[in-house]
Amino acid sequence: MALSPQFPLLQRLAARVAQLGWRDSAWLAVARLLATVPGGRCALYRYQFVAQAVAPGSLCRGRGQSIAVTPCVAETDLPPGPERRPGALRERYRQGAQCLVARDKSGMVGWIWLLRHGCQEDEVRARYALASNQSSWDLDVWVHPEQRGGLVFARLWEEANAVLYAQGVRWSCSRISRFNRASLGAHARLGTHALGTATFIRCGRWQWMAASLPPYLHLSRRPDDIPCLAFDTSSLPHYPSLELTCRILKQ
Repeated sequence: MALSPQFPLLQRLAARVAQLGWRDSAWLAVARLLATVPGGRCALYRYQFVAQAVAPGSLCRGRGQSIAVTPCVAETDLPPGPERRPGALRERYRQGAQCLVARDKSGMVGWIWLLRHGCQEDEVRARYALASNQSSWDLDVWVHPEQRGGLVFARLWEEANAVLYAQGVRWSCSRISRFNRASLGAHARLGTHALGTATFIRCGRWQWMAASLPPYLHLSRRPDDIPCLAFDTSSLPHYPSLELTCRILKQ
């Protein structure tokens, strides 16, 4: 039964539950409540970890050639983009990250970051380790709002796929916010495999973590007390080409 337009709050709540489900909707409500604490002292993050197959082939099949995707090797060369935590981009480069930037005639329209050997999380105190040398890490896949639904996302993955495959990588792992259904859906259309979930709550110097993979639970109050989550893709099925991914993207 449809809700009366006289109750917009209930309508928004019903829409959120339909999109996220009851569990993530409840977590999102807690996250928004914690965000009201003055000074940004408290926050809640809920992550989904996935693995995307890396294989030779083309996602766009020759389309989207007006979108150029090139590496940006230094922070000083990055064009103006989305706002990130102060120092976060510098820290990525310090870890050895490579940024692929998508541009068209209007300027930068997207980027993706690649880290060959695990990743230090930007938002919380956590380290992501990779058990297989055929795995890599990708993060912060961003597409300009006016370009979403087009070929920018596919072009970024097409070029990232070529770069990683040339390095011997067969699986690229990443984390996505459980509250970002658009990003989860975009990755799902690429044929991702779920690797686990984790929820982090930060209050001042304290941080709590509950995850579906070891160490499962972690509590810390020091910047150097960092939980490490390890991801092993060695048991995942091997895809010899991007044919499956191309079919999924067309659906």
